Amino acid sequence: MNKLKEKLKEFLKIKNYSSHTISNYERDINRFLLFLDESKISPTDISKSHITSWIISLRKSGLGNRSIQRNISSVKNFYKFIYKTGLLDSDPFESVQSPKIPETLPKALTPEDVEKLLSFQPKSKSDFRDKAFLELLYSSGLRVSEAVGVNLSSFESELSFVKVLGKGKKERMLPVGKFAKEAIEKWLVEREHIAKDTNALFINKYGKRISIRAMQERIYNISIAQGLSPVSPHMLRHSFATHILESSGDLRSIQEMLGHSSLSTTQIYTKLNFQQLAKIYDRSHPHGKKENKTNNI
Repeated sequence: MNKLKEKLKEFLKIKNYSSHTISNYERDINRFLLFLDESKISPTDISKSHITSWIISLRKSGLGNRSIQRNISSVKNFYKFIYKTGLLDSDPFESVQSPKIPETLPKALTPEDVEKLLSFQPKSKSDFRDKAFLELLYSSGLRVSEAVGVNLSSFESELSFVKVLGKGKKERMLPVGKFAKEAIEKWLVEREHIAKDTNALFINKYGKRISIRAMQERIYNISIAQGLSPVSPHMLRHSFATHILESSGDLRSIQEMLGHSSLSTTQIYTKLNFQQLAKIYDRSHPHGKKENKTNNI
């Protein structure tokens, strides 16, 4: 088991993932190793029935399909790695399939609901921070991990653009809207009273970078206080993409702003239906015009 723990450290070290993703990997794999230990199963002598029992235990623990899929993927990648290093004679996870997940996406807020959420008036230092955080999420379509990771040095042109580190540690530069810029400027004034020696933009009362979980809870509480159903940070990112798509139809630009490596991901993410695709095709493709003047001759 100790050798496997060393391999886990080596595996996580070579992966070019964000700290959040690495944390998920570590938690998922350690959960599996704990299952093996409690079941008195050798980590290097796993059968298909052992894997089935583990998946059943995940289901019994209350995890949904998406969480189970992530657990399987984490452990599967780890065992593929240790098999390649020669620690195993075969890969027990090679033919293991994850449960299929129905395509469910977070609900997009209406523009009216976004206005209602963002209309709350800050009364404390943390309120000014939360207001700036919310405005930035909706203004630039950031993932919550990206927003938490924003530094004072991430901005250019007097807060008009922000550089973020996305999945796969890929950087992208995004415009910052007028309301987000104003909210950030107000937060910076309040922030001066908390900490001056950290580069993190969003900090807690102790002057440390705020955590993802803390901001998720803050946004949840604000949405309830504003008379809305619970809102998550990802709902604001989804709303950003949906509202931009509805007003522009420019899928490529949305792909760039969201930081998606594949356009197909953006199509799924924004729930782009065939009717919208047909409209874009008819408007843009030379042979896609439904009405051709030559047909009227």
